[in-house]
This record gives sequence, C-alpha cells and structure tokens, in this order.
Amino acid sequence: MPLACLPTNAGDTGLPSRPPLCSLASWGSVAKAEDGCLLLGGDLSSTMAARLVPNVSSKEGESQCEEKHAVLLSPVGKLKISGCETGLHEIKLPKMSVLPSGRAESSAACEVCEGAEEMTEPLKQCTAWLRAYFCEPARMASLPLPAFHHPLLRRDSFTRQVLWTLLRDVKFGEAVSYKQLAVLAGNSRAARAVGGAMRSNPIPIIIPCHRVICSSGQSGNYGGGNLMKEWLLSHEKLQKEKLAY
Repeated sequence: MPLACLPTNAGDTGLPSRPPLCSLASWGSVAKAEDGCLLLGGDLSSTMAARLVPNVSSKEGESQCEEKHAVLLSPVGKLKISGCETGLHEIKLPKMSVLPSGRAESSAACEVCEGAEEMTEPLKQCTAWLRAYFCEPARMASLPLPAFHHPLLRRDSFTRQVLWTLLRDVKFGEAVSYKQLAVLAGNSRAARAVGGAMRSNPIPIIIPCHRVICSSGQSGNYGGGNLMKEWLLSHEKLQKEKLAY
C-alpha cells in the first residue's frame, strides 16, 4: 500500500523541521517514511502552552489539591478520570480483551456513569472532549482542552518535552514512529526514551500516545492493550475519511 504523508513545517514553534507524518490511511507502512497537555486542528500559542502545562517545580499549593474522580463509559470501556480545580491528573484506561461492537455514533455512547455530581471544571472539559473524540470528532477543534496538573507534566524533562511535542504536532488521523517523534522532540537518538515517555503518559487519548507506532509498521505496545490501540487508530482513520467528504 502506498504511503500517504502529510506535509508539515515547523512554523514558529522553535522545533526542528517536522518530518513527514503518516496518514492513518497507510499507518501500517510507516517505516517507508522514515527517510523522508495545544488544540487539535489549530496552532498552539506560547500563552496556551504555559496555561496547559505550567512549569511548576515547587510543591507549594499541592496540599490544597483536592482530587475528584469521574468514570466515563466509552466505546472502549470505562475511562477513570481524576483531577482537581487546577487541572487534570490522569486518565486510566481499561484493558480491552475483545473489540467493541459497532461504532460510536452519538453522545449517548459516552456517558459519565460515576462522579458526575462532583466534577471540577477540568474534569467537565475532559469528558466533553472525550465525548467529541469518540462520537463527534468534527467538534474537537472547537472545544478547550483541560489544563494538566500531573507532576510529570509540570517539571522540566525530556519525557515532558516528548509528550508536549506529541500533543502539539501529531494530529487526529496521523501516525508517527518512535524515531520520528524523537526527531520532533529534538533528539534523533532518543527513540528508546520516547518509548519510555509513552509508557509514562498520564493522560492517554488526549495526549495521543496511541499514534506512536513501530518503524516496522506494527502498532506496538499500549497501556490499554494492543486491541485498544488498534481500535483507536482505526477509529481515527475512519472518522477522518468521513470528515473529508
């Protein structure tokens, strides 16, 4: 299958020029392109970047962080979401043992089944965005992402840089290899470290580690299991094709 790549450039992001990323129409052939958390479908300003991933090194204020929890029933199972008034902490994925039947065709397919009465604003924004992701992808670009308030995303590190780059640069319906993402993050020799960053990702789906695949074209490992990763990739491919018409 011929490889379809999406032309991109670094613009004013300050990152190295972005190598071609693979459309999911041909993500199984990503190895052929190797030579070649911030709003999906839009540019990320430095102001928005500072708001979503604050660079906080001290623990001041953490004692006042009152964590709330919600559970979103989604097409891939129950997503456990936690956060406070300041921002989103984590999204925990279920393990998929079988592929879900049918497709997410309406917002009824994504409902908050636990914790709805105590949701903070970041949790409300998170569940609204996830509903759009699964059921109405055309709405994602118009929805705000929640602020992030996980320690990993608040301290300066290569892992944070990788996750931030992934969220900003790899869009809905695209795939990138570990090596390509290392280049985007500024260290072409750090493909293995990129794999470690994917395993550490506290906010999967929103920070789309499922879009990072092996150079061989295999989907690779995923916190929710390989079945979920392949379902998410297929979901984006189908929805992007639908939006193109």
